[in-house]
Amino acid sequence: MIKLIKANIIRYKCIETEQSFDVEDDVTVLVGMNESGKTSILEALAKTQYFENDEKFTFNMIHDFPRKQKKSVDKTGEIPEAVKLEYQVDNNVLHEIYEELGIKPLDNKFSVTYYYDNHWTWKLSWINTLEFMKEKIVSLEFENQDLSSSLQNVSNKSQFKKVLENKNEMGYSEDDIKKLDSLKVFFKDTNSWEKSPIDEFVVCKYLIPNLPKFMYYDDYYSLPSRVSLTKLEENFTDSAKKTAKALLELADIDIETLTKSDNFEEFIAELEATEAIISAELFKYWKTNKNLKILFKIDKKEEIDCYNNTRIVDRILEIRVQNQRTGVSLPLENRSKGFNWFFSFLVWFMKIQEKRDTTYILLLDEPGLNLHAKAQNDLLKFIFDLSNDYQIIYTTHSPFMIETDKLNKVRTVFEKKDGTTISDSVQEKDPNTLFPLQAALGYDLAQNLFVSKKNLLVEGISDLTYLSIISTILEAHGREGLNPEVMIVPVGGADKVATFISLLRGNKLELVCLLDTFTDQSAQSRLNNMVAKQIIKENNILFYHDVIQSDHADIEDLFLKSDYVDLYNKTFDVEIDSTTLTDGSILEQLRALNNGESFNHYRPANYLAKNIQSISFSNESLNNFEKLFKLINKLF
Repeated sequence: MIKLIKANIIRYKCIETEQSFDVEDDVTVLVGMNESGKTSILEALAKTQYFENDEKFTFNMIHDFPRKQKKSVDKTGEIPEAVKLEYQVDNNVLHEIYEELGIKPLDNKFSVTYYYDNHWTWKLSWINTLEFMKEKIVSLEFENQDLSSSLQNVSNKSQFKKVLENKNEMGYSEDDIKKLDSLKVFFKDTNSWEKSPIDEFVVCKYLIPNLPKFMYYDDYYSLPSRVSLTKLEENFTDSAKKTAKALLELADIDIETLTKSDNFEEFIAELEATEAIISAELFKYWKTNKNLKILFKIDKKEEIDCYNNTRIVDRILEIRVQNQRTGVSLPLENRSKGFNWFFSFLVWFMKIQEKRDTTYILLLDEPGLNLHAKAQNDLLKFIFDLSNDYQIIYTTHSPFMIETDKLNKVRTVFEKKDGTTISDSVQEKDPNTLFPLQAALGYDLAQNLFVSKKNLLVEGISDLTYLSIISTILEAHGREGLNPEVMIVPVGGADKVATFISLLRGNKLELVCLLDTFTDQSAQSRLNNMVAKQIIKENNILFYHDVIQSDHADIEDLFLKSDYVDLYNKTFDVEIDSTTLTDGSILEQLRALNNGESFNHYRPANYLAKNIQSISFSNESLNNFEKLFKLINKLF
């Protein structure tokens, strides 16, 4: 499988300067105001590899290139770049390549750049042709050593072609000629990569067939109440008609046969059978009203000609929604837009699901915009369930379409004087852009975050527990603890620190971060970006390793090893000898002693909180924590 890992939109409509954002393995959320450029981002992605032939989803210099830059680009005569996408290949594909080529790819990432004339170029450097030929030729065991030597020095197409042209003159054996001909597949005349033919072979055979295709969906694809079947093929470019056609294809109904028939019972039965399958999936997530049922009716439109003969001029598919409790049915378009969106999306989506040999990335533009807040939450569950099999990128400005424990998956979209800006670190100052994220945090979260002007951001609950308890112990001994005005705020992991800083900074609060040594490079990158943009001062970021002067440390490393092991033993009812532990991370060593399995770091902290009266700590442990509190207090 190939996954999209980064999108670089170079120039497209309101995006006038190159914008990049990381794409999550499952769900990526684009949040921004109306007209901020969210739809343009999805369109630009869709036009790179759309899942079907559709002129609407191809790049067009006139309609898509930023207007105020178009004249200057036209004068150069060059075809400008539109989008550059970066992908990562999984081990299964790499193994297939290795099995055929006998040489391991040097990398698992590549990029594809798409241009405004709709051609695309690849960038990868996986297989060195010379190294490949050396390995391959040795394995083929040529009889003629001169031929073998010549082939082992081939590094491009021209050199291979020269060896091939000489095969009849050199008197090679029939067996050697067969082996030589077997290499032609790697140096095809139709291929164009002169200097990297083996990379091109990999692209053609393994990457292009597995490259994900984009499926774009918005409100315009919602099913209409009445569909002219006779004119359906003529209006195929209409988005709503495409969904209607998808419904008929999903039901295995041939439109041409239907438009020639006078008896529609068989076709209605197929539609109702398909509706039952779709509804079974729909009502897993649609909790608002489960009494609804889709009804289909196919009618014929007749007219009398000049000879007083009646003839059928059209067949009409009518779609209605019945409330089974009241018995009332209404045209689909007259029911709630939210229900129509959900049902129509499932029709569209299930149709593309039939293509099992293709991988899709779903682009959803303002999904569930007309749904009630609770129904949006149900839709959100549906989207995250879909993400087990598909990468999904969706846009929203609704706080109910954002999961508060997944804020690291959010990218903000904001329009400035120089065009649309996309941010990974939620760095905009615009309160309207930030509002959905702040609202999504919810009432309970707000109660914890906004009770103090001074906030110490830590990663988890165990940090909060240890810091609070040890501060109390130090103060009881007349030593310096944490400033009582400082509120300790656990954010739920290092990857959420950058988001919390962004959301809190608009409230004129003092912030200090206290973190474990980074192991997640993406979290470190986001925080470094915050520092570079002066959203938080570098001096206001503390690490536990700063206190004990080591390369790596978690809060547990502030304890003397014998102190923490004693706490660990009492928590898990084990007997580990602390003298067997060496310098370095205590958590890693305990994990190793636990057969490589991690343990709940909060449990020892919780045990300490419950048994504080019977537990004492060494002076060395208390010194480390006191040193930490002095550093924090100075920063506030």
